[in-house]
Amino acid sequence: MIVHFRVYMAFLLLALAASFAACHSASNNGAPHIIISTGDGDIEVELYPKQAPKTAGAFLSYIDSGFYKNGSFYRVLNDDNQVTGAGASRLIQGGIWKTDHAKAVGVPGVPHEPTSITHIRHTDGTVSLARSDPGTGTTEFFICVGDQPGFDYGGENNPDGQGYAAFGRVVKGMDVVRAIYSRPENNQSFTPPIPIYKIVRK
Repeated sequence: MIVHFRVYMAFLLLALAASFAACHSASNNGAPHIIISTGDGDIEVELYPKQAPKTAGAFLSYIDSGFYKNGSFYRVLNDDNQVTGAGASRLIQGGIWKTDHAKAVGVPGVPHEPTSITHIRHTDGTVSLARSDPGTGTTEFFICVGDQPGFDYGGENNPDGQGYAAFGRVVKGMDVVRAIYSRPENNQSFTPPIPIYKIVRK
């Protein structure tokens, strides 16, 4: 009787462990992954449409429409190319602004989703929407290099205090991001820009 009980408990524990693993896996698989193919290698990004549905949804629609074929990373902010005394930013920025400007400016702006609502903070590897005024962000995006709390809602890096709309995070390829970050630049522009061959769903 005791042996049977122990066997039963062992099977029960195994079943619970399997159930937990399945739920954990389903949670991970529920977030779409995309691949940014660059001249320096691939960057894999996990997107968060549940937290930032408008921003992540718009980004996926651009990907599905093939917007990023032959795009580029063209801008970098680092410790050496910013105004002294301002909040330092560290990022690489890319999209189609330099390679297909007409398309980039022809896309309607995405309603702003601040970090106060999404709770996706601008930590190392966070992917966020570039913008001027809130609601003007479209195809252009940036990847944080190191933690950038000044990009969050209420942060000091944007005068309107609304921060930027984070919508994903690099899960593989931060070495590629850092390699791009260290490329030669002049006045915040990569010289030359780093090609983005394509961005696709994984």
